[in-house]
Amino acid sequence: MRLLFVVDKLDQLELSGDSTYAIMLEAARRQIDLWTCEVEHLSLEHEDAVAAAVPTKVVDAGTPAEAFSLEARTPIPLSAFNVVFMRADPPLDVRYLQATWILEVARKVTRVVNDPRGLRELNEHLSILRFPELIPPTIVTCDRARLRSFLDEQGGKVVVKPVDGYGGRGIFLLTAGDPNASSILEQATADGTQWTMAQRYLPEAVEGDKRIIVVGGEPVGAILRVPPKNEARGNLHVGGTAVKTEVTSADWAIIRAVKPMLEEYGILFAGLDVIGGRLTEINITSPTGMRHLDRLDNMRSAGPLLDLVGA
Repeated sequence: MRLLFVVDKLDQLELSGDSTYAIMLEAARRQIDLWTCEVEHLSLEHEDAVAAAVPTKVVDAGTPAEAFSLEARTPIPLSAFNVVFMRADPPLDVRYLQATWILEVARKVTRVVNDPRGLRELNEHLSILRFPELIPPTIVTCDRARLRSFLDEQGGKVVVKPVDGYGGRGIFLLTAGDPNASSILEQATADGTQWTMAQRYLPEAVEGDKRIIVVGGEPVGAILRVPPKNEARGNLHVGGTAVKTEVTSADWAIIRAVKPMLEEYGILFAGLDVIGGRLTEINITSPTGMRHLDRLDNMRSAGPLLDLVGA
């Protein structure tokens, strides 16, 4: 068994919270042959998808220098791998899009997780609009005047986020009467030229933003990401604290509703974000949470994913 991880620079990974590292550690425990590369190391040689990849040894450690042992970089066809994990972080920009085109060639000869078609077609923010009964009131617009009227409609408090955002970046809590409102909307919409998403603020956010890890359409577990004091965002990248929680019956209803879409687009590994029983995002590019779930629940959450792909 041989696995390739298309990942960001290994020496820059935050090991304590990186799900790719969790998957690699579990694969190493199973004595699977691991290789890594970055997006720019993918290429096409005539009809073959190829990677300039590195055989990689992985151990449980505190720093990347201790965790990864690398051999020489070698050109190798992606058909030589049983599974290719596309784990590069967003944004889903032109570079990322072009990488999915190369992986589209690879998926004819090997399994790609998540499917490049799904990565292209399911925006992590916009895909929730397929489930209006599960989400808070939401609009997507470039129009600053419409955002202001939506703010009034929702009781004077909304969350504004970029359509292509990730890791909590660019998220604003906008309240009626905020003297910075005009500046926030100018920045959020790039002076009316960029789409932004606005959602009714859910007061349960102060108690935490639940991340549900879903593999093959089934929940592996969940963590609650609690925002620090005087911070509207619970994202772990911006200082949120991971707290033990459970998958509730309300969460199961969301998972069952979303599962057919994930299956249709080949999304084997997803992170569902839920606040106050409402679905707010469907993360499919490089969902985090596995490492925190492992520590809180004393489990190996990457196991079900590797089992699913036969590793």
